[in-house]
Formats: sequence, structure tokens, C-alpha cells
Amino acid sequence: MRKIILAIGLGGLLFTGCTQMYNSNEVALSDVNVMYTYKTGKVESVKKVIIKDDGSGVMTGAVAGTVLGSLFGNGKGNVLTTLIGGLTGAYVGYQADKANGEELYIRLDDGRNIVAIVKGVNIQPGDRVRVVLDGNRIIRVERI
Repeated sequence: MRKIILAIGLGGLLFTGCTQMYNSNEVALSDVNVMYTYKTGKVESVKKVIIKDDGSGVMTGAVAGTVLGSLFGNGKGNVLTTLIGGLTGAYVGYQADKANGEELYIRLDDGRNIVAIVKGVNIQPGDRVRVVLDGNRIIRVERI
């Protein structure tokens, strides 16, 4: 019973690091005291997309699943539970790290047309937006 409680607690602790908060008011420490520029515009159209995992979710899930799986079974049974735990963890990590996103077609006020792929925002065609930039890299798109 203690192994099960330990496994659930360890799994919960490891997998909470896989989730990300999108469109929140939190900023990274590296973004403090940095000057960015922004442009405003109007969203012409929106296409829903799925943003795939960059591999971090799979790796974290596989490690966590392997550790949890190794807590169960004896002998060959332990090898099997470790393997199943690793594979299951990798799959769960992959699914947890995917995100719904939007491909925004934006007409900037200066007349240029741009495309921005963002995650975790609910922007509709016709919305006025602010596109925050670091050079040519889009930091975020927010409704104004």
C-alpha cells in the first residue's frame, strides 16, 4: 500500500511540471528589464491548429513512468512493469504537452500582413490585437 501511495505522489509531482500556463500574466525572469516593441492590427482570419510536443513531455513522462513502474513487481515482473510504465509515461507526457493553438492572419495598421501561431488564446476574426515583438520574433499576441 505504501508503494502505491508513493507512486501516486511521485507521479503527481513529476507531471505537474509538464503542464504550462498559456495566456497568463506570468512572465519569465529573463523578460524583466528587456525592451520589446509592439505593433497593432486587426485579425483577418483564424485557423485552429494543434501544437505538437517538442519532446520534453515525452522525456519527462518516460522517466516518471519508468521510475513508477520500477516500484512494482519482482524479477521479470519488475522488468515488465518498468517497461510498461516507461511507455505509458511517454504517451501521457506527449498528450499532456500538446496544446491547442491558433494561426492568426493579421493585417497590421502599417498595411503589412503577418501570420502568428499562438497557443492558449481565444482570438476571433475582427479582434484588434497587439503583437509584441523581440526583433522579428513574436513574444505574444493579445487582444486590445
